[in-house]
Formats: sequence, C-alpha cells, structure tokens
Amino acid sequence: MTHTVGVIGLGNMGRGICKNIAKAGHNLLVWDVSETARDAQSSIAQATPPQNMAAQADVIIFVVPGSEQIDDLLDPILENARSGLILWDFTTSDPVYTKKLAKRADASGVPYMDAGMTGGGAKGADDGTMTLMIGGDPEVLDRSKPVLEACAGKLIHLGPSGAGHTMKVVHNLITHTNFLACSEAGRLAEAAGIDLADMIKVFNAGNARSFISERRFPDHILSETWDGRSRIFNLRKDVGMAVALAQELGSPMRLGHQTLAWIQAAVDAGMEEEDFTQLYPALDKLADT
Repeated sequence: MTHTVGVIGLGNMGRGICKNIAKAGHNLLVWDVSETARDAQSSIAQATPPQNMAAQADVIIFVVPGSEQIDDLLDPILENARSGLILWDFTTSDPVYTKKLAKRADASGVPYMDAGMTGGGAKGADDGTMTLMIGGDPEVLDRSKPVLEACAGKLIHLGPSGAGHTMKVVHNLITHTNFLACSEAGRLAEAAGIDLADMIKVFNAGNARSFISERRFPDHILSETWDGRSRIFNLRKDVGMAVALAQELGSPMRLGHQTLAWIQAAVDAGMEEEDFTQLYPALDKLADT
C-alpha cells in the first residue's frame, strides 16, 4: 500500500531514510532548513514546508537534531494536520521532553511515536537495515509498518511513549563508553609495541569483540578515513542525557561519568564539530586535560 510520507531533516540519517522510502514506492515530501539539502532530494521528493506537509501526509518522520527543533514545528503541524496523520520522532532526545511533545500531539488527536535508531549509523540508514527502538501505541505502530519497514530492518516495541528514546539513551551510553574503552586499550597496546590492527584482530576473534571492534575501528580508524559520520557534539549530547537520566532516577553511574569527562575534554579543546573517530588520535592530548 502506497503512503504519502514526509521527512523533516535531511542530514546523514535523513538522506538514507528518504532514499529507501522513495525506493519502496511511497510518495515522498521533504523539508530541511537548508535549501541545498532540499534541492539534493529533488529527484525523488517534493520540498514541502511542514504546515503544508501536515495537510498531505499520512506519516511525518522527524530526523532533526532533537526535541527543541520539533517543538518549534509542532504547533503549525498540528494546526494543519489531516485526519489520520501519524508523527514519528526518530531523534535522540530526552524521553521526558518526548513525553511532553507526545501529550501535546495527542491532545490534538495526532498520535506521536518515538523511535530511537541504531544499527550502523548513517550507513545503516543508507542500507535500510537499521533497528528502531519504539515507544508508543502498538496499534499505531502496526498502522505505520509499511513505511517503517521501508527504511528499517527491525522494529522493536519497548513500551509506552518515551520508552524508545529511553532505550536509545541507554544504548548510546554503552556504544560511546565502549568506543572510548577500545580507544584506551588501543593506546595501551601501541605503547607496548603491539600493532593496533593486531589488537583489533584479537578482539574480533575473542570475547572483547563488539560493533566497535568489528566495524568502527576497521572502517574508520585503521583505514585512517576518520569518517564515522557523527560529530563529537552528538556524543556529548547522548552521554549527557544518560547521566542526567541516571541522576533523575537514582540509578548508579560511574563509567558514564568518566565517558562524559573524556568527551567533555574534547569539546573543551574545540573538537565538538569534528568526527567522533578523531577522539582516538587525540586521546593522549585529552588525557592531560
């Protein structure tokens, strides 16, 4: 069944999502604050401002930096929403904020679902293989499956509104902490005269293997391409939310604080707009701050 789908946010993740939704035969509407980004999608999509998109689309997917950007757009969308419109929030956001946005949308009769993304980053979005961690009404999820299955390989429903974004915060805490743990290990191995590629080979043959060792180090660090396609700014946001959530819930956290300290040192050194893989060569310098 063909749907009219709006995608707001055409960055690293949004571009891949658009490609796969269009490939599945859905009618695609797009918007981004950047005219260049909008023009880049002109062969597969029609650029449509959010308020006009709301009057035409069956589903709108937000792939913007966070809840603040959605907050700015939400009222015009709700005021112009066609009957049956479903909103999907693919951002990495504070689940408390997500619940507030969902409550506003629900008051206008528009379902608001949260879906954290994982599975290969921008490449997973390009390939249509990413996993969505979903919070919200399971019946709305079922109605949305033709669209979601066009851009994701696996859908995991975790509970009510906010559950998807909560899981994303937990997931990213592990991902970023593991990256820095592997980076510390790599610097130690190199200091001891062991080649980094050999360390990764051993990790991947043993119990230390992970997505970080299997993909991030070979694809982006050993290759010296430094193209993980996510900014250090994003890591600071992700781990900061995890630490704040732990404090709010009274959950113990020490490793998360240390991960945040490493990333904050990079931000303080002016690296926040650099690709996160640049943390590896900078680790010795950051350790002195």
